[in-house]
Amino acid sequence: MLLATILALVMTNSPWAHGYERFWDTPVTIGFGARSVSHALAEWIDHALLPIFFVIVGADVKREMVAGPLSQWRTAAFPLAGALGGMVVPVALFWAVAGGTPGAAGWGSVLTTDTAFGLALIALFATSLPAGLRALMLAFAAVDDVGGLLVIAFAYSGAIAPVGIMVAGLALAGIIGLRRIGWVSTVPYVLFGVIVWGGVLASGIHATIAGVLIGLTVPVKPRLDARDFAERVQHRVDQFRHAHEAAEQAEDQAKEEELRERAEDRLGYLHEMASATREASSRLIELLTPWVNYVVLPLFALSNVRIHFSPELLATIGSPLVLGVIAGLVLGKPLGFLGFTWAASAVGLARRPKGVTWPMVVGIGALAGIGFTISLFIAGLAFGDGEMREAASLGVLIASILAAGIGYATLRHCAEPRHPAEAPA
Repeated sequence: MLLATILALVMTNSPWAHGYERFWDTPVTIGFGARSVSHALAEWIDHALLPIFFVIVGADVKREMVAGPLSQWRTAAFPLAGALGGMVVPVALFWAVAGGTPGAAGWGSVLTTDTAFGLALIALFATSLPAGLRALMLAFAAVDDVGGLLVIAFAYSGAIAPVGIMVAGLALAGIIGLRRIGWVSTVPYVLFGVIVWGGVLASGIHATIAGVLIGLTVPVKPRLDARDFAERVQHRVDQFRHAHEAAEQAEDQAKEEELRERAEDRLGYLHEMASATREASSRLIELLTPWVNYVVLPLFALSNVRIHFSPELLATIGSPLVLGVIAGLVLGKPLGFLGFTWAASAVGLARRPKGVTWPMVVGIGALAGIGFTISLFIAGLAFGDGEMREAASLGVLIASILAAGIGYATLRHCAEPRHPAEAPA
C-alpha cells in the first residue's frame, strides 16, 4: 500500500496525470435485464473491494474479544473508551481550528484510523512488545472505523432507502440462522454475504459497513467439532474408498471416468467437512489477507490518492482546513485515546491489557493519527473533486506521516528495554 501511495503521488504529478485519473474515472456498468448500476472504476473499488478489508477487521476484532486478550469486559472496555476519546477530541480540535470556515465540512476526515498502516508498524516490534498491544490497536481501530462508517452513513450519504436496509437485515439474519442450525457448507454464507453487501449499497449507506457486519457474524469456534466430524464423514470415507477401488478395476473407460468423478465428489465433501473443523474466523482471515494486502488496499491507494502538488496547494498548508486536519489527527487522537482510557481506568470501568504500559498506550494513540484510507475517502465525500478535497488530502497526508513517525519513535522507546542483552558490547 505504501508503494501504491507513492506511485499514485508520482502519477498525479506527472505529464500522464490526466490519462491516469481518467482511467480511474472510467464508468463501469453492471446490468441484469433492464436494471443496471453504473459507477466510476474508483467508486467500484471503494464500494465492492474495500468492504473485504472490513470483513477481516470485524472478524479479527470478534476473535480478540471472544477468545483473545480482550475477552474480559473491563479489558474490552479499554479500547472502547479510547475509541470514544479518539473521535470526540479530534473533532473538537478540528472545529476549534476550522469551524465556521468553508472547510468545516471536512470534520469527518479526522475520525478514523488506518488499521493497515497502524498494524504494520506494530508488527515491526512483534517480538519485543506484548501481544495485547496488537489486540488493543485492532479493537480501537475497529470501533473507530465503525464510528467513521456510521458518520459516512448518516452525515455524508444521500437519502437512505429503507428497502435496502431491510434486505441487508434479512440476509444478515439468514447468516445467523445458518449458524444456529449448524450449517457447514460455505456457499450459502457467501450468497447471504453478497446480499448483505448489495442491500447496504442499495440503501445509500456506504458498503464498507456491510464488511464489518459480515465480519462480526463469523464464528470464532469451529462449525464442526471432532465428534460430529467423525459421525458425518465415516460413511463418505467408505463411499470414496469403494468408488476409487471400483474405478481402478473397471474395464470400460467411460465407467472408470464415471466412478472417478463419483470418488472426487465424495472427496470434495470430505474436504468441506475437514475445513469446518477449523476456526472459521482464522480460516477466513488467512484466505482474505493476501488479497487485501496485495490487491484491495493498493488499488484503493492508486485510485483515491490524488494530490496535485502545486504552489497554490502548498500555500493552503496554513489554512484552517489543513491545520484542523493535522491538529485533529496528530494531537487529538493520542490525547483522546490516552485521556479517555486513563479516566475509564481510574474509575474502574476499564483495565489495560496485560503487559501494556501507559507509554505504549501513548504510542497506540499516536499511530491512531494515521488516518489515511478512510480519511481520504471522507474528504472526497465532503468536498467532491476540487481544491478543497486536495487541501484536506494534503492535511491527511502530512498528519499521517507525522503520526506514523511519533508512534514509531514511541513504541521503539518502549520496546528497547525489553532486550537489554541484545545491545552491542
